Amino acid sequence: MDELPVVWENRVRFEETDMQGVVFYGNYVTFQDEASSAYFRAIDYSYGAIAEAGWDIHVVNVDLDYRGQATFEDELVHGFRVATIGESSMTSEYAAWRPADDELLAEGTVTHVAVDGETGDPTRVPDEFREAVIDFQERPPEQA
Repeated sequence: MDELPVVWENRVRFEETDMQGVVFYGNYVTFQDEASSAYFRAIDYSYGAIAEAGWDIHVVNVDLDYRGQATFEDELVHGFRVATIGESSMTSEYAAWRPADDELLAEGTVTHVAVDGETGDPTRVPDEFREAVIDFQERPPEQA
């Protein structure tokens, strides 16, 4: 978790819990998506900026392991970093934890593919984006 920059924080809302009183597992995918959006904004590549540059990113894989449970009104922090960048894809690491007791709640990866904004065909991840990622992270992504 220490290697993942904290990019987003939230307080668990009642609607995010299930009948057992814990965060419904599917909401961690939403949390992961919020963290990726926050990460992209932090490197000055919001979804709007990406679209304006003529490309887009599509999620092609999500993998999450659930390690703990959060409940209503727990404060959570979410870390995110790009772990690998290939020609047209990038895989990022994600973790969510509760800072009150430092309990890891979920961790996993998400893979995005860069696509041409008009055709939707895979395209090379732009060099400027790659440079922004390297500048933001303490540990640069591996090149795949």
